[in-house]
Amino acid sequence: MSGTDPRPQQRLAGKVALVTGASRGIGLGIAERIVAEGGRVVLTARTGEALDEAVAGLGGPGHAVAVAGRADDGDHRAAAVAAAVDTFGSLDLLVNNAGINPAYGPLMDLGLDAARKILEVNVTATLGWTQAAHAAWLGEHGGAVVNVASVAGVKPAPGIAMYGASKAALVHLTEELAVELGPHVRVNAVAPAVVKTQFARALYEGREEQVSAQYPLKRLGVPEDIGSVVAFLLSDDAGWLTGQTLVVDGGVTLTGGV
Repeated sequence: MSGTDPRPQQRLAGKVALVTGASRGIGLGIAERIVAEGGRVVLTARTGEALDEAVAGLGGPGHAVAVAGRADDGDHRAAAVAAAVDTFGSLDLLVNNAGINPAYGPLMDLGLDAARKILEVNVTATLGWTQAAHAAWLGEHGGAVVNVASVAGVKPAPGIAMYGASKAALVHLTEELAVELGPHVRVNAVAPAVVKTQFARALYEGREEQVSAQYPLKRLGVPEDIGSVVAFLLSDDAGWLTGQTLVVDGGVTLTGGV
């Protein structure tokens, strides 16, 4: 990309990606960057109306299609993977972004049903998505996978501890998948700190200045910060990188914060 050209380089031209949890926030930011770099995307999320708006914002069906459903539903996963291959002809890239955190507070007060649901969506479903994509395309043709973890998975995060435990499991799952699926499929992860999304509002709303003061870069993240790093990991520029978790945190883990 030249110094006078504001467009991202076309590292993902001709590639087809599936991005889960992509109707808004980090997932949509990732999808926007993939399309900006020449790729096409299949978006998933639970709400069809929000997905339709996301597809329109990405340029319509020539650039993106959407399949609504729950990440932990095997039939939904199969339908989304099939949509990628049937609509765009391949499935080269997978971004496992869908995640939940339905509880805030001490682990001793956490209902076990909620704990199981967190693990089911954040960890088990990620494996399910990867299995489905591998069976449909990646296993034969190769490609890249990026899992969206969290800094809560690399250090304790009081109040969202089960979420953090699930993301720690996702970091390790990333390493295991990288070993198993190499050399033709690369698997990496990103671990964001607080990114300004609806999902993370409880972590900064009403006190953003106080929270961001902990960050050496003195601001919270935005979805574009994560999208650019994920695009790098998906691209051939990261061709000798697998099994790694890149912490994208404005430096906050250097100062002891989350």
